[in-house]
Amino acid sequence: MKSGRTTTGLWRLLSLPLLLFFLLPLVALLLRAPFDRIIESVMREQVRSAIGLSFVTTLISAAIIVVFGTPVAYLLAVRHGRIEKLIDTVIDLPTVLPPSVAGIALLLAFGRRGLLGPAFTVLGVDIAFTQVAVVLAQTFVAAPFYIKSAAIAFAGIEVDLTQAASLDGANNWDIFRHIMAPLAWAGLVSGLVMSWARALGEFGATILFAGNLQGVTQTMPLAIYIGFEANLDTAVTLSVILMGLSFSALLMAKALLNRAG
Repeated sequence: MKSGRTTTGLWRLLSLPLLLFFLLPLVALLLRAPFDRIIESVMREQVRSAIGLSFVTTLISAAIIVVFGTPVAYLLAVRHGRIEKLIDTVIDLPTVLPPSVAGIALLLAFGRRGLLGPAFTVLGVDIAFTQVAVVLAQTFVAAPFYIKSAAIAFAGIEVDLTQAASLDGANNWDIFRHIMAPLAWAGLVSGLVMSWARALGEFGATILFAGNLQGVTQTMPLAIYIGFEANLDTAVTLSVILMGLSFSALLMAKALLNRAG
């Protein structure tokens, strides 16, 4: 027993340097935050517009991710062929791509001179450097977090339950609606929360594909970038808000997963 406690203490001691490395910048940010002027900072036009735009665009992105990502997650959970493995790799790709690469790729696909640009021009539609571009950039980088979590949740459901429902005459939609979704809800919601948090913090792809226009495409991370040069209090205030939202999202996701487990 004593040996076990000694080993645990040793591992905790070895973990300390990296934990301090993670914590010190966050503590420094909180110590620098102008809490006495937080209301004043939030009431600035640039800050209010960035916060509002971030919430609107991330909610739209989250809705798109759920609608179009759930079928992909379900497919990855129930099928394991070569095509599904390729799809799984493609889904993972945005999580390891440099944000600048993602932004350039989106611009070359949907920009005015991009792959689909001529078709959008004929329709009189501009995507690049608009709020639509913000939503697309957020969706591109954040969707994998929801899809992977949802796929794991779907895969954890006992096959016997779906087979029994099928034998009782339930169709695929009934099985999904009455069995799969209710049993996987914790994984779906936690994945959605993580995906929303990732979309909220998106910077690189957004600035290249959507630009940084105040009141139009300037989300909170982009306002931090501008505020760092023009007004440090604005940058720090938005950083603290983003950190608080991200921390809350992580706590919620972990609580849902622990509850499901």
